[in-house]
Amino acid sequence: MIACKDKSEKESSVEATTGDSIQTVDRKTDSLLKIKNIQDSIHLVKRKDSILLKTTQNILTLLKAKNYAAFANYIDPIDGIRFSPYAYVDTLNHLKFSRTAFITQAGKAENEMKVWGNFDGSGDPIKMTLNNYMKRFVYDVDFAKPEERSVNDFLGHGNSLNNLKEVYKDCNFTENYFSGFDKKYEGMDWKTLRLVFKERNKRFYLIGIVHDEWTI
Repeated sequence: MIACKDKSEKESSVEATTGDSIQTVDRKTDSLLKIKNIQDSIHLVKRKDSILLKTTQNILTLLKAKNYAAFANYIDPIDGIRFSPYAYVDTLNHLKFSRTAFITQAGKAENEMKVWGNFDGSGDPIKMTLNNYMKRFVYDVDFAKPEERSVNDFLGHGNSLNNLKEVYKDCNFTENYFSGFDKKYEGMDWKTLRLVFKERNKRFYLIGIVHDEWTI
């Protein structure tokens, strides 16, 4: 009986040890899987950011050259693109174009005026041709060579309400930012341009351009 008891205790000890070992291996496996999932997620984010930054640079290069026909290829084929002169995106009054409508408008930009919103401060209507709007509220400084650039992170902060994330839910944006140009203005002449992208069929299309600057 003593021999049987000793054997039983030894077997129980072996089973307990084996069970602990299995649990330890399982915990290590779970930890390794979690680490791998985190690493995979970080890799995907970095890859997405890289694509967005490259696409942004391509778009800004085209805008700088005023190559609006080529620029139009980046416009979302279903939702089109909206232009906002300041941080607050007015979904009722800010102009929105389909890809075709933008190309058509660009072709007659020298003689057709449109109201793009209202000037900050005075509240007067922003009545401009497409070319003049692009010069004043899209590519008014060399955004292709910004002082700083970010993905899904706001760099410029002014007095205007910023509702970009509310209007463009589930979208990504890049920001191209200058903190200022003349020291005497102490940063009040900062400017930024946000390009808003919607992912469709594994491609990023431009759905909005939001210009921002110091406002009253």
